[in-house]
Order: sequence, then C-alpha cells, then structure tokens
Amino acid sequence: MTQKKTLETDHSPVESAFKLDRRFSIAPMMEWTTSDYRVFARCLTKNTLLYTEMVTTGALLQGKNPERFLKYDACEHPIALQLGGSDASALAKCAKMAEEFGYDEVNLNAGCPSDRVQNSLIGAILMAHPDKVIDAMKAMQDATSIPVTLKHRIGLDDQQDYSIVRDFVGAVADAGVETFIVHARNAILQGLSPKENREIPPLKYDFVYQLKKDFPDLEILINGGIKTIEETQTHLQHVDGVMMGREAYNNPWVLSQVDSAIYGNTPLVETRFEALERFLPYAEQQLANGERLMHLTRHLLGIFQGIPGGKQFRRYLSENGHQSDAKINVLLDAIELVKQQQDKAKDKSNEH
Repeated sequence: MTQKKTLETDHSPVESAFKLDRRFSIAPMMEWTTSDYRVFARCLTKNTLLYTEMVTTGALLQGKNPERFLKYDACEHPIALQLGGSDASALAKCAKMAEEFGYDEVNLNAGCPSDRVQNSLIGAILMAHPDKVIDAMKAMQDATSIPVTLKHRIGLDDQQDYSIVRDFVGAVADAGVETFIVHARNAILQGLSPKENREIPPLKYDFVYQLKKDFPDLEILINGGIKTIEETQTHLQHVDGVMMGREAYNNPWVLSQVDSAIYGNTPLVETRFEALERFLPYAEQQLANGERLMHLTRHLLGIFQGIPGGKQFRRYLSENGHQSDAKINVLLDAIELVKQQQDKAKDKSNEH
C-alpha cells in the first residue's frame, strides 16, 4: 500500500486574529476523543473543530505528569481543550496552561451527568450553581486570550421550562461569554447512567433554536443525537454551529463530507482507503514510540461501516490487534481483506 501525503506538522496554534469557525465540531467524549482518534479525524476533515476528552483541573494541577493530558499532534488544529472543574482559581490556571500548550479554545464542561463527577461539582451539576459558572468563566477569561466557551444542557432532572436554560445562558453571557454549546436534552442527575442520559431525556432542538432567537449576538451551537450531514445543514439554518458526538466516532466516514458540504472546500479524501493511507505514517511513528497497535486501531473500527468488508475489517483488527507484538502489517492485512471483499462484491454485481 503506497503512503500518500503525511499529516501536517506545523506546531503553531491557529492565528489569534483568526476567528474559529465552529460550524462543525466533534464533541468531547471520554476515552474516545483521544489524540489518536483526533489525528484520524484529521485524515478525513481539515476544517472540523476538534475537542479533547474532558480533563479535570485536579489531573492538571495535582497530577505528576500534566503534560500527558495536554499533548497533541500538531495536525489536530483547530483544537479545543475541555476542562472539568468548578473552582475558579484552578480553572483559571488550567486555562492559562491551555493557551501555553497552543490550544485554540478552552471549554468548561457543564453538561456531563456522571455521578462520579457530581460530588466534585463537575459537569451538569454546575447548572444548579450559575454563580460558580459565572465566577469560573470570568476567571478563565482573565487568565487567557484564547476563547473561553461553555458546554451545557437545557436543564436538570424534571425542569421542563425553556426559561431555565434561557436565564442560565443570559446570566453567563453577562459575564462576557460569547459561545455556548447546548446539548439539547436535560441531564438526569440521579437514576440514569451517562449512556442513558444521552438517550432517554427527549431532545428539544426547539429550545436551542429559541436561544439563538433570544440572543442573536451570541454564538449558539447545538449538540445531541445528530447523525448526518443533512441534519447538520438543517440545524445550521437555525443556529451557528453543530457538534456531532457518537456518530462521528462510530461512523467516522461521515466526517469526509464536512469540508465540502459545510465549509465549501475541496474534500480532503475521496475514499476510505485514502484516509487510512494518510493515517499510516502517524500509526507507524506511534508504534515506534512504544504504543500498542490496538490503542490506535480501536478508533478505526467503524471506517467501513455498512459496506462490504466492514465486518471482516473489525473482526480481524479485534482478533489480531490486541497482541502486544502486533505491528502495522496487521492493519495493512485488515485493509487488504476489505479490498478482497469489495472485489468479490463487484464480481457478483457484474454477474447480474
């Protein structure tokens, strides 16, 4: 398999005078939006804004090796660091670290419903403490010159009134925050798992649309249950940006449409094979640095979703990629399996 263009290696952040284009972004997802996944996303889309997994202030300020939570590949720009925390001083220090590491944006998580973080006043529970959010956002803005944004839900538990999220956004906006990423579901703080919280509370896209009408000068992004570029384009008629979550991970090929359909640019790649070719040099470098193949290939499993060879690709990588001595040839063999399956499918169609 010939290796085509490698990934860019410019380590400078997006120019500060350049306004981030948030029309399309990938949601921060714990254990999923790692640097390896984000590099693969960059093999499919140049323009999409990428977010890190949530990193807590404790991990950055009390851990022995904060760099491991902050490092990323230069090709990942534009990239935002999402923070979890509630202490204004700690968040300010971490926002400054984000700027020093070259991130293009720093985001505060006020949407995660996990009971593991609630006790530390991290995530969605913060919506019950708007004063803490305001103090935190002010402190972060004072500490850095990069944009400071907020991701949150439309309400907590059984709160059903639109006025809840309207008043919350209005209060935080008065603190100088201009960009709000709104997951269009309530967060149920007790009784539902994080997974259930992404599926059970009903989506209320109209609440987010109304926010844009009520606050036309704010940048309002919508998140939650969005799976296609067509849905994205519909939402963009009402709000400023769309954040896609699980679908961008489980079916990464959807990202190949973003640059052309959303940004009006030339597609980065024409085929799934070309995207994987772009990823190979990075994968080989990471293997040379001691990373295990399975840590890389787990992010690729959905690239052939729904087409001939997709199941064989996933099975081969799952069965062979986990071995401690697995090398790049395992990935190459898996790709070759897909090509064989697609050739068979073509032969069958030609017979008819």
